[in-house]
Amino acid sequence: MSLAPDAVTGTAAGVPYVLRPPARPRPDAPLVVAWHLMDAPRTERAFAAALPLEGLDAWRLYPGLPLCGARSPGFEEIMRLGREEPVLNLHGAVNAQAVAELPALLDAVRAEHGVGDGPVAVVGGSAGAGIAGAAVVEKVVEARAGVLISPLLQLRPIVAQLSSFFGMEYHWTPESEPVADRMDLVARSGELGRLPVRFIVGADDAEAFLHPAQRLREALVAGGAVADLHVIEGMGHALAEEPGVDPAPQTAHAARVDRLAVAWLAQAFELP
Repeated sequence: MSLAPDAVTGTAAGVPYVLRPPARPRPDAPLVVAWHLMDAPRTERAFAAALPLEGLDAWRLYPGLPLCGARSPGFEEIMRLGREEPVLNLHGAVNAQAVAELPALLDAVRAEHGVGDGPVAVVGGSAGAGIAGAAVVEKVVEARAGVLISPLLQLRPIVAQLSSFFGMEYHWTPESEPVADRMDLVARSGELGRLPVRFIVGADDAEAFLHPAQRLREALVAGGAVADLHVIEGMGHALAEEPGVDPAPQTAHAARVDRLAVAWLAQAFELP
């Protein structure tokens, strides 16, 4: 399967990306930045196929994550990094680098493709959702809305889950504790302000993803934001079939997630 005919692939500021234009190119067209999962779909090309945001009259930019896709050191090395030090070597490193490289990526894509200064929304799946939230709380981007799918919102429960999977115990250190604090979007909910957020989680996903989504949604609503949570029956964590590297046919669950995301973003952008 190939990408949509209007999709452009490239590398800007060292970041591989997929870009899809709006139906009506114009200076004030909205821009959606959508970061992929580290599970399937685990590349920008695979995510653009799984979540094309079809029918949304906006620029759709899919950045590739560090240590993934073209920048992956290989499966065995990723597994080694995760076993050795999942916070500093893997999740913390990917999150921090993806947020840090966003401004240069946006500048380069805007200059090359004529993307204007319209309103911006952030979308992410799993680790990509954590990056989307971090980009907002760290004021790297000013967002109109967000859609967080199978979201990694708190690192500590994820590390506990990984430790159980690998049959090991993770020992938090003075170096890794601040990383978990920085990535704790539930604790930092006030820094999201009144960002309208739609959370989408599979009913078969782990509690380490579902419970933080419930808590963050409650915190946002208590703070005056508009936020909702959709739990999709039969859906697990991934949004594509393995191996999730190349574009593949959209699954039924991904199609539903896509429709939910498009409806939320169209409303936020006041699009027909």
